[in-house]
Amino acid sequence: MTRRLPPALVPGAALVFILAGLFARLQPDLSGWSRSVWMAGLVLTGLPVAFRTLAGLFRGRAAADIVAMLAILAAVPLGEPLAGLVVVLMQTGGEALERFAEGRASAAVRALEESAPHEAHRLRADGTVEDIAADEVAVADLLLVRPGEMLPCDAVVTIGSSHVDVSRLTGEPVPVSAGPGTRLPSGAVNGESPLTIRAEALASQSLYARIVELVRSAQASKAPLQRLADRYAVWFTPLTLAVCVVAFAVSHDARRVLAVLVVATPCPLILATPVAIIGGLNRAARRQIVIRNGVALEQLGGVTAALFDKTGTLTIGHPALARVAPVAPFTEAEVLALAGAVEHGSGHLLARSVVEGARGRGVGLPAAIDSREAPGEGGEGRVEGRVVVVGAREYVRRMAPGAVEALDATGGNRAALRAYVAVDGRAAGFLEFADAVRPEAAALLRRLRALGIGRMALLSGDRRENVEAMGAALGFTETHADLLPHDKVRLIEAALASGERVVMVGDGTNDAPALSTATVGIALASHGGGITAEAADIVILADDLGRVAEAVETSRWTMRIARQSIWAGLGMSGAAMVVAAAGYIPPIAGAVLQEVIDIAVILNALRAATPAPALLPQA
Repeated sequence: MTRRLPPALVPGAALVFILAGLFARLQPDLSGWSRSVWMAGLVLTGLPVAFRTLAGLFRGRAAADIVAMLAILAAVPLGEPLAGLVVVLMQTGGEALERFAEGRASAAVRALEESAPHEAHRLRADGTVEDIAADEVAVADLLLVRPGEMLPCDAVVTIGSSHVDVSRLTGEPVPVSAGPGTRLPSGAVNGESPLTIRAEALASQSLYARIVELVRSAQASKAPLQRLADRYAVWFTPLTLAVCVVAFAVSHDARRVLAVLVVATPCPLILATPVAIIGGLNRAARRQIVIRNGVALEQLGGVTAALFDKTGTLTIGHPALARVAPVAPFTEAEVLALAGAVEHGSGHLLARSVVEGARGRGVGLPAAIDSREAPGEGGEGRVEGRVVVVGAREYVRRMAPGAVEALDATGGNRAALRAYVAVDGRAAGFLEFADAVRPEAAALLRRLRALGIGRMALLSGDRRENVEAMGAALGFTETHADLLPHDKVRLIEAALASGERVVMVGDGTNDAPALSTATVGIALASHGGGITAEAADIVILADDLGRVAEAVETSRWTMRIARQSIWAGLGMSGAAMVVAAAGYIPPIAGAVLQEVIDIAVILNALRAATPAPALLPQA
């Protein structure tokens, strides 16, 4: 019954009845009504709470609420409505805080579905175009994909050439060249030129739909975490009942039993964790770490394995000019100036990196005339009277036969991302690009190792050579390359099945299923955007990878404070039980004493909002 009510309604109503009864007690003409007011309040607010707990007990849930239920039920026949109402206030007030700390469910699936293409342009036999819903596309349909549009289904290009952004699926920022015969997945975004594609799968069976389903199934399969209060109640509740039996056996006084139940009402159990968690959430938020719920905060401190996406997570997320390799008689500055002149007018990602690299090195760019661009392949132009060709290997091979072979003969890492440069048909040099590692990445990994996280793995859709090179540079002992979203999910599921508690750190839409599958998913919002943030349990707003370790430390500090508060509260409640069992504390006085214990527990739990000590070991 109360589960359907607003969390604050029941404790608010209990407080109103308590105050109304006290007001009546202070009025000479109304003092006789105070007990009736309290009894009415206890029946209206307490009995539904007790029955809900009883129903949970029948379903096999042995919760911390049992003692409170017994106190509420006993207060009615024993004529102690005020004591019962105070128990209701403490119990349901703690539950309201707990529900607040739990936070809201992720909207990852909805965000993914909203960003999916909902429309397609089907080509009729007469050459006209009709707009249809994406789910109406049939296999073998010919579709038009305009610049900037997302592919509605897995397909193969039949007409046209462009470069296509697949970063939301692979995480890799460099667009891929697409021409007749190129297979492209749903969710890829077309570049500057229209493409005609032939559908190879229904929208509901394509890669993007599978990503949505992976996120949905991952979120549905996560088992709810047992409340910390319920874990302690396993032994505290039987102890309380045993004290009640002894008290009644000695005194034969039911009110003495009620007093024991009132002081033993496990509000320290119920209050300590949500108050500490709320403090930890606020502390993290001030550091631009948004933790969606208390469950994520609690679980993060216990992770044993950290898995990282590469591009945009451990790296800055876009390729930068890393090396200029000239061929004599050309110099580095000359090759860079000529290439930058041709690329200056292009909007391609690598072209912009060439221009930025030249400016960063203080290399001036001469003017290029008669410039032409082959979308996704390269470009050519006349610079200071010389014909300069810049672009991908096959493009330069076509435009300047023999130049590529001469450049390849110079050695170097063929797996690296390159742009070849030819001048007047001769090899001039090549440019190599790399996605630079974040400066704080190495320090983060050292910090996580110091925190006792033993397993750290690098997961990427990039080529094996690049992934292994970065893994070796940062000290990863485990690397996985050429991964699609479902491959990352499979690796995480295997780790979970082996008993690991996994934190996954990523930034792109392709990481959303992995973030949802992991014990805790952390997204870097500065790169990933809304969908990734929705799929994650924790979102780091600051462009600082080091906040990942800070989040772990905050979790451990928060849960340490919560456990400390629980033990202190239970210790004081246990001592009060003994005194109440001896007959020295009546039920109403016991309720007041329990409130004092609760305040002490809350004040200690609020320490979770203070800065967490660095390198806090796991409790």
